[in-house]
Order: sequence, then structure tokens, then C-alpha cells
Amino acid sequence: MARVGKRSGIVAMITALALAATALPAWACDEEQPEFQAPAAASGHAHGKSGKDTGAVKNVELVGSVPGAQGAIALDFLQYGRQDVLLVSGQFGLKSYDISKDPAKPVQIGELSMPGLWETEDTEVDPKRKLVFLARDPRAFGGNVQTGKSGVYIVDAKDPAKLTVLSFVELPAGHTTSCIEDCRYLWTGGPAKAADMPADWGGRPVWVTDIRDPRNPKVFAKPIDTGRNDGKTDYVHDVQVDATGIAWAAGRGGVRGYRTSGWHWDPVANRIRKATPWDPIPYAGGGIDELAAASKFMHNSYRQVGRRAGDGANPWHYGGGDLLFATEEAFNPGCAADGVLVISSLKGSYGGEGWRSSKEKPFRLNTVGTWSVAGQEGSNPDSGDCSAHYFDIRGNILVQSFYAQGTRFIDVSDPTNPTQVGYFRPVDAASWEPAWHRGLTYVADNKRGIDILKLTK
Repeated sequence: MARVGKRSGIVAMITALALAATALPAWACDEEQPEFQAPAAASGHAHGKSGKDTGAVKNVELVGSVPGAQGAIALDFLQYGRQDVLLVSGQFGLKSYDISKDPAKPVQIGELSMPGLWETEDTEVDPKRKLVFLARDPRAFGGNVQTGKSGVYIVDAKDPAKLTVLSFVELPAGHTTSCIEDCRYLWTGGPAKAADMPADWGGRPVWVTDIRDPRNPKVFAKPIDTGRNDGKTDYVHDVQVDATGIAWAAGRGGVRGYRTSGWHWDPVANRIRKATPWDPIPYAGGGIDELAAASKFMHNSYRQVGRRAGDGANPWHYGGGDLLFATEEAFNPGCAADGVLVISSLKGSYGGEGWRSSKEKPFRLNTVGTWSVAGQEGSNPDSGDCSAHYFDIRGNILVQSFYAQGTRFIDVSDPTNPTQVGYFRPVDAASWEPAWHRGLTYVADNKRGIDILKLTK
């Protein structure tokens, strides 16, 4: 398939204000509100006698923090023999912390300063080649969707104390980027579409980049995961790869999974063919029921099968891997209709149904269970955004960020009845992404930096 290199500037149909180079971007993705204020000092975590909201906490202990990482958006980890390194990306660029001696007391060892970088959500790493991939949204560095440059920075982290940019590849997407096939390829998606893209598109799909030579990335010309919203090409927000290698693309219109290697039956083409990262084979998935997620915008997803890599992992199956966890990102007044965690069944979607869905004959996955912060203990709709965001799973406990509603620990052993077992909502919370690591939960909080939590129950 033909490949292209750097592309020209993009003009978008979605209007956006051009920000000064030193200003913060106005929102994370099109569904997110402009909630970026100067970080406040850490406060108490209980309701005071005066009635003033001072936050809330239950069955969770704050064991450490990194306030110097204010502006944090995402985090990941790399192992260097016995050295354990936390990598944090955000509006400042990329920072590295040694957590080998005490995982609750990160010690900063390196920094790649890129003030104004946006958005680096769900930043991923190549554990073998020690690379970090930072997505550049067109709104980075004071740009906007109309004219801003998008693409991916590939960062060399072989020496975590000396983070350096190996290359930058410009491509027609840049909100998030994800590793495919052991980080030999990247799938990059979002944000809203550019004016030079087809008029009937609702957002940017996925572009594939060959990074087998990370100094010379090659972008495939033809995008993938098109026609995802009942036949309409729309915004792909993020991609997660499960333990069996299926790549799940979440965005407006639901979640669809793809095989990216090997010979398989293609249920859409009705033939056996070879799957590749640039020409994947549909596997399962489709639209999420609007009764569960009215906005149809699925932010990220996860299908847990087999033995999950990471500490504390156990074999975990629901119907042989038929359950799909997905986050809806949506913002509405009062929390009640804000984005939720949706658990759906993949049964009935393995025959390409999600790729044949149309407005006239829509296909939707069956909803198994849902959970949101609305009306839950520890929530306060007056404190701000209530939408669901990124999550991570260890065993039967799912930990999830809910912006101003903080970080929630949810027991999903019964997927029909997800149950909150702990929460951490400081009054200045802006929780974006949590991650289990060494028995603790590291949380990228856009206002506070990094909070390190321990579920005590």
C-alpha cells in the first residue's frame, strides 16, 4: 500500500480559538469542557462541619504525591533491570521518576520540556526498545483544529535520565496514538475532522504508521476504521489492544475490534485473508446502546482475556472474553446524564454486524451493566465535571477517573451490578488516568500532578 510522509497544514470545519503559545489548550477532546484552572493546593478529604465541600475519601489512602507534575495527563512505566521508572506526560512534556526504592516516593530523574504540548492522552511505551510515543493534537503549542500541526513524537528513553526526541512524524491525526503488533506500528486517531477531509466525515479516523525504524516513521496513506458510526466515518478517540492481540478502536459510534496479523476469516469481505496493521480484519464490536450511552461517543475501552500483564494479575474470564468495558465521555448539567462506564456483551457481533450497521438498520451491542458517579456516595455534582474517563483493571477491581469527581474503585466481579468499594475525591480533583502498579494506583491528575493511592479495604 502506498505511504505518504509529512502532510500539509489542516484546515478544520470545527471552529476553535487560536490560543497563545504559552496558554493551555481549551479542552481535551471535543466532548470535554474547558476545565483548566491554576492548580489549587491539596485540601482535606472529608466534609467539614461548616458544610463546605472539602472533598471525600473512603477505603483509600493517599500514600504519596508528585505536585511537581501539575498538568499531568497520562502515565506509564518502564523497567530497566531492577530500576523501575514512572513516566508522566502532560502539558509540560515528559518527565521520568525513579520508583525503585519506594514506589510511594517518586524521585525525578529526567525531563523532556515541551510546554504547551497537547494532549498525550493514554501515552504508551515500547518496553523492549525503551521508546515513548507522544501524540500531538493540532491544538498543541497554541494551535487550533483549523490550522494546527498534528502527529507523533517518538522519544528515546533508553536512558530515562536523558529523554530525547528521536523523530516527529506529521500525519492527519494526533489526539491519541497506540502501539500495534509490539509497537512496530502505531494507530493514531482524532480529533475533529479537517476541512480538507471528506464533507460527510464527523471526525478523524485512524492513520497507521510503520515505526520499525523509529528514526524514519512511514505513514500509510489510507486511513482505517472508517464508516464506524452507522456507516459514517467519525472520530476515533483511542485504541486499546487486549491480551490476544485484538485492537479495539473506541470513538463516536461505539467500539470495534480488529485482528492485525495472521490469516483469518473476514466476515465483511466473506473470505479468508491475511490481516495486517494497515489492512486489519474485523473481529467483533459495534455501537453501544443509546440507553446506556446517549452521546454515542466512547472514549476508551478494554476487553480483558487470559492473564493480564502486570502485578496482582489473575486469569479472568467473563463468558470466554465476551465482555467489553467502555467509557462514555459526555458532559451535561448536574451529573445525572454525564458519561458512564458501560459493560457490553460482544455476543452476536462476531459476524461483522458492527460493520454493516446503518441508520436504517442500526446494530447495537447488548448492555450488561453500567456505572456512573451520579448519586453515588462521595460524589458532589456541584464540584464540577462528572464524566467517566480512563480506567484500569486488576483482578475484579476496576479503578477509574471521573475528572472533578475523583478516582473511583469499582468491584466488577458481577458485571451486571458494578459496585463502588472506595473513592478518593479531593476538592481540587481533576483525575484523568489511573494505573495499577506494584499494588498501588498512580493517578494522573491535571491539577494536582500525580497522586499515589492504596485501596485499603
